[in-house]
Amino acid sequence: MNDLARVARATNQAEAEFVQALLLDAGIPSMLRRSRGFDVPDMLAAGPRDVMVPSAAHDAAREVLLQAEIVADDRAIVDPPTRGRLPARALRRLLEAMRIYPPAGGP
Repeated sequence: MNDLARVARATNQAEAEFVQALLLDAGIPSMLRRSRGFDVPDMLAAGPRDVMVPSAAHDAAREVLLQAEIVADDRAIVDPPTRGRLPARALRRLLEAMRIYPPAGGP
């Protein structure tokens, strides 16, 4: 398993082992890895885990998890709006609250 790809993310070790068992039932080998930023041995079974599969088996594993409704179909997700852009009204209210911009109702 030199070339691995993440196929799912679980919230804890028990959930990750459940996903791993589903994949193994379909004949797809996998391994678990603590997600970045959570590699603290004192956390034991807590913390998110990445379910990793060989890159060659990624599509098959994804199909198994889609059928089990564990992962979402990324193609159905619409791109989020551009980050960092506040509507003008929200920006004005923020500035009014900070007393930088005159109130909308008068002087």
